[in-house]
Amino acid sequence: MKKNRFITGVAVLAFSTLMLGACGSDNKDSANSSSSEASSAQSSTAESKTTESSKEVVAGGKLQDGTYKLEEKNYSNGYRAVFEMIVKDGKITESNFDYVNEDGKSKTEDADYNKNMEAKSGTSPEKFIPELNEQFVTVQNAGDVEVVTGATHSSESFQNYAQQLIQAAQAGNTETIEINNGGDLQDGTYKLEEKNYSNGYRVQFELTVADGKITASNFDYIDADGKSKQDDTQYNENMKAKSGTEPKTYIPELNDELVRVMSEDDASPADVEVVTGATHSSHSFIMYAQQLVNAAENGNTETIEVDNIVTK
Repeated sequence: MKKNRFITGVAVLAFSTLMLGACGSDNKDSANSSSSEASSAQSSTAESKTTESSKEVVAGGKLQDGTYKLEEKNYSNGYRAVFEMIVKDGKITESNFDYVNEDGKSKTEDADYNKNMEAKSGTSPEKFIPELNEQFVTVQNAGDVEVVTGATHSSESFQNYAQQLIQAAQAGNTETIEINNGGDLQDGTYKLEEKNYSNGYRVQFELTVADGKITASNFDYIDADGKSKQDDTQYNENMKAKSGTEPKTYIPELNDELVRVMSEDDASPADVEVVTGATHSSHSFIMYAQQLVNAAENGNTETIEVDNIVTK
């Protein structure tokens, strides 16, 4: 069994894999958040994020009213994640994400943990957990939740779990989602694909696991003809000029980095570095990678179909 890295341990959009303890998490979160901030400042218009509150939804399944729950099965450093999302009139009205111990007490109430993390990374569970929950209700979209500086891993794990709850709400499935966090990866091929095209492209993602390790990662954006965004010369040229990178560079980089990162013990997709100039795509990659890792932990090879929300 590999350790889960939720606090540090998203990824995040860990995307996967999810929780760590205070000291390890503080150092990792601080280092990764610096990279994320640098990337964010240079991201292109094509990669920028928009909120549901300011854009018209043109594709994506509507959320069915109800209470949707997700929980980790296993404790890591004394805590596990629990998440409840309430939908009313098709909107997310409450987000209740937390880490709880065996007594059901929240990590936000762990004074020593909060003090130590605050000193090392500039934030703490009592700060970043409410912030993530508030963001989610505001933006109504997992991928638009901003990574909290100093809590990168937890932010990306939040994105991953929020996305899984959205998918459940779109299907109206109120059965509690159980995450076998820290479970050994089962050999097989795991697939995820977006249902809807955004700016002419949608995500297709395939992970191959052999001997308990990810041996191949094939993430890409494809158009209606099945052609990759990496082959779109004009798109690549325009994005390169604006942000310093382009799909034919950052897509292979993300795929290679995931395989490298996951070859290590105690690994998580949230350890994948955000690519400067492709912040949003990097976080989407991490979020989806985490979801595929969750599937591999359960040995579930059924293709995950994401009824992704598209706005204009």
